[in-house]
Order: sequence, then C-alpha cells, then structure tokens
Amino acid sequence: KILSSTDWEIITLDRLDFSGNLNRLNEVVTAYPKSERKRVKIVHHDLKAELNPEIIATIGKIDYISHLAAGSHVDRSITYPLEFVMDNVVGTAHILDYARKLDSLERFAYFSTDEVFGPAPQGINYKENDRYNSTNPYSATKAGGEELAVAYENTYNLPIIITHTMNVFGERQKHRPIRKLFPNLVIPALLNKPITLYGTGDQIMDLIYVKDIADILSRALLLDDVPNDVSYEAGIGDNQTINQTAKLVLELTGSSSELVHKPMRSGEDKMSVVQITDQGWEDLKTHLGFTKQDLTPFSQAVQNSIQWYRDNLSRFPWDE
Repeated sequence: KILSSTDWEIITLDRLDFSGNLNRLNEVVTAYPKSERKRVKIVHHDLKAELNPEIIATIGKIDYISHLAAGSHVDRSITYPLEFVMDNVVGTAHILDYARKLDSLERFAYFSTDEVFGPAPQGINYKENDRYNSTNPYSATKAGGEELAVAYENTYNLPIIITHTMNVFGERQKHRPIRKLFPNLVIPALLNKPITLYGTGDQIMDLIYVKDIADILSRALLLDDVPNDVSYEAGIGDNQTINQTAKLVLELTGSSSELVHKPMRSGEDKMSVVQITDQGWEDLKTHLGFTKQDLTPFSQAVQNSIQWYRDNLSRFPWDE
C-alpha cells in the first residue's frame, strides 16, 4: 500500500543470514507490480557494526526509519546471550546514532515486544513506566534497546515511536532454527506428524497476523500527529490459548497429528498471559484509527497461512 500510494523508495538493511536471506527477501519484492519493484532496495549490512560512509551513501536521504532487526526467541537467547546483546542493544545503538545525524528524519519506529514487561498483560506508557520485568536475555536486551531509543529521544530530540508487539504469524515464517509457534504447528500438521507443545498449552498467546501488524506499524510510522508518549500495543486479544490454536490448525488442515506436551523450556513462564490490553486497543483506536474490525478474522488468517504452507511444504524439511 505504501509503494502504491507514494513515490518513495523503500530501503531494507539486512545481514542476509538464516532468517532473512536474499532469496526470501527477493520473493517478497517480486510480489509487487514490476513498475514498483525498482523502488525497493536491499542493502547488505549487519547492525553489530556501525554504518560506514559507503553504506550511508548507498542508503541516501532517509525520511522514516522502522527498526525491526533483532535476535529473536527466548531459548536461543539463553544459549547465545552475548549474541543477543550485540544484536539487540549494540545494533540498536548503531541505528539510533545514525538516525540522530539525519536532518530529514520525520519519525523513528522501534519495534519492541510484549515480553519486556514480563508475562502478565498490563497497559504501558513507556514515559511513566520505570521498571522492566525481564525474565531472559531476549526480553532484557529488547528492553535495553527500548531504553536506548527513549534516551536518544530525550537527549537528541529524535522522533521515536515505540510499539509493543505480540506474536506475529503468517506466510513465509520459518520453523528453524528459531522455533516460532505457528510454523511448528502447521508444518507437522500437514505432514500428520506429532506436534510438540511446551507446558500445558493453557498459556494465552496473542497471535497477530503479519498483514495486520504491517498495517499498524505503517500507521504508527506514517500518520500525522501520532503522539510519541504512548507505546502502541499490537495484538488481537481474544484469550486464545496455545491448545485452542493448535486444535484450530488440526481442524483446518484435517490432520491426524497428535499433540505432545513437553516441559516448559528455560526462561519461559508456564502460565504466561501475553495479549493486548483494553488500554492498548483504546490507544490504537484513538491515535492510529485502528480497531478490532480492521483485523483479519483469526480463522481466515490461519487458513490463508495454512494454504501458503501447503503450497510451499517442500521448502520446510521436517526433522522430528
């Protein structure tokens, strides 16, 4: 929608590793009409290093920055904590320091996570909240990056917008090496293989469809007069448990897979409740004009995603 309605160029900085390789990014680019693809530029860069003059020259003039780059998933952060510090704290510092030197910057959106405030839902105004409740290196480093963003706003007057995003799912999400929930439900279901769930499965996990989060992030980044003293929560908030989501996937795939429960992994809360709050919905409606009616119906979003995985199943080797 952004490309269709503007004459902007979209520049993606990516280190092009296992989670964002060039083939996958080009696949997304080719989904645009041919006339618009030339306005999407992919630049190879790892944010653990400062942006050098060559990279800065390649990027050119920048009006808006959306910072989504991060090391992801709790269990990997426990195995590689220093890697997460470099990606999520040092990497964020490098892009913020680049941003503060830009004369043309209109807005900087920092893509944070619900996990920085612990497992229980709560309405958050990041200007007023002075205590995080991190339970693992992933949440701690995302909180660190968020604090840096606020510090750069206060020190350098950077126009920072922060979103606290729930669990994103949808087409093209990989199942390995980062074990995201949705592909690890759908892929074995399509293969009629056992599905592993950690804990009882009664944890509430707010899953938001990728197209809906893209809509919310675009509004936060681009709408006029969006206040930056509010952290914008992004989720659907329907009290959906992991067990309920798994059973919906089994129903929509017609699968005979068995649900196998294993002990919770280190750093995860066995009865976590992670979902958007009532205040979060009020903020989205008031400041971004986004309501529950704008969401893709959950069952339809799941069905859309299942169909994509069904059509591309050979790309996801299953090793369990």
